[in-house]
Amino acid sequence: MSIAEPGAFGTQNSSDTVALRVADSAAVPAQRAPQPEEAAQTPARKPVRDRYLDLLRALALVRVVIYHNFGWTWLPVVFPSMGVMFALAGSLMVRSLKRPALSVVRGRLRRLLPPMWLFGAVVVPLMLLEGWRPDPSHPNWWWGDLAYWVLPFSEPPFGASLHTFGGHLPSSWAEQICVPLWYLRAYLWYVLLSPLMLKALRKLPWVTLMVPLALAFFLNSGLVDQGGRLMEAATDFTTFGSCWLLGMAHGQGLLRKIPQYIVPSLAPLVLVFGYWWLLRSPVDNPRLGHDLEAVPVAQAIWSFGAVLLLLHLSPSWEQWPKPLERFNGVISLLNSRAVTVYLWHSVALVLTEPLIDPLWSNTFLYQHAQWLLGSRWTPLVVAVPLICLAILLFGWIEDVAAKRRPRLFPYPRRSQGRGRRRVR
Repeated sequence: MSIAEPGAFGTQNSSDTVALRVADSAAVPAQRAPQPEEAAQTPARKPVRDRYLDLLRALALVRVVIYHNFGWTWLPVVFPSMGVMFALAGSLMVRSLKRPALSVVRGRLRRLLPPMWLFGAVVVPLMLLEGWRPDPSHPNWWWGDLAYWVLPFSEPPFGASLHTFGGHLPSSWAEQICVPLWYLRAYLWYVLLSPLMLKALRKLPWVTLMVPLALAFFLNSGLVDQGGRLMEAATDFTTFGSCWLLGMAHGQGLLRKIPQYIVPSLAPLVLVFGYWWLLRSPVDNPRLGHDLEAVPVAQAIWSFGAVLLLLHLSPSWEQWPKPLERFNGVISLLNSRAVTVYLWHSVALVLTEPLIDPLWSNTFLYQHAQWLLGSRWTPLVVAVPLICLAILLFGWIEDVAAKRRPRLFPYPRRSQGRGRRRVR
């Protein structure tokens, strides 16, 4: 019961009430408004990281690595990483757009491009070394396409079939390690169009959210030729455009204006519709089953429903809940090196093959540990230290891009006082 309610602790007459108020006003000094110079001296509160968003980003990165290693088609259904990553990026983007749009776009590109340039500085010479050459029929176009390694308005080119470093790698090694580049292309376009998307979202929120989904249906209806670089970019943009916009709506606080019962009632229906669309689509590989990432419309719908739920739940943690405190180091590391992990994890997975293959020549391992050498878990175990090595070698570029002091391995140190028993 509130102490302001009548009868909470007995009744008082009006004269007693007046006397109490006079005594209170005498006991408590009158508060005056802070002077301008005092307000200027008051330190502004530093922005606090939302640990819930950090957790989602870390889970998305881990899921991407696991999916590319195992190829389990049910993983994108359990956790649609790409939709989550675009939604988180959209949320951060809209918070930054409180500043002039041009400076925000320039800052985002500065964070995105240097890690890709460093990646290309390693990969492109290796492809040339292993036989990547201009297309004899269109040599000028080939040289022009190399500009996409500088600004990825379209997916940067790579050699589809190259030499194999003396038989140690498959001929498709370049194609495998360049898989993540489509994400950078889509991210670039989202960043460039975000100021316009934000204006549309503020004016017509629900219509704007539905436009990418409607375009995804149209582009994949069979009425439009899917070939060419332009259509590849358009397909990725429409598949995850609503997720990016959901992130922007979350950052603007628009989702909090929706009645609490709407999202938990609507999102499951969206998920059911997306899963139904997936099941009705043809299967490329009957052994693997339906792959959500191979059906753009189903992926767009499913990702929209899942992201809607995840952002609705958003608890906005300034501090980790106790069960998650022990994972602070790993989650913080993954968030500090998100682009590095995403770009280089495919390289790590490709390199596991020449590292594991010689072990088959070991007599003991061949006789007693074939199950280990043939397990799909073994490449993942080998890839993890390789990813850590990539963080050491290349992760510093993310600090340089963000104008921070370069760090080799930004794993946060555990607080000295944490975990000690208080002495009484």
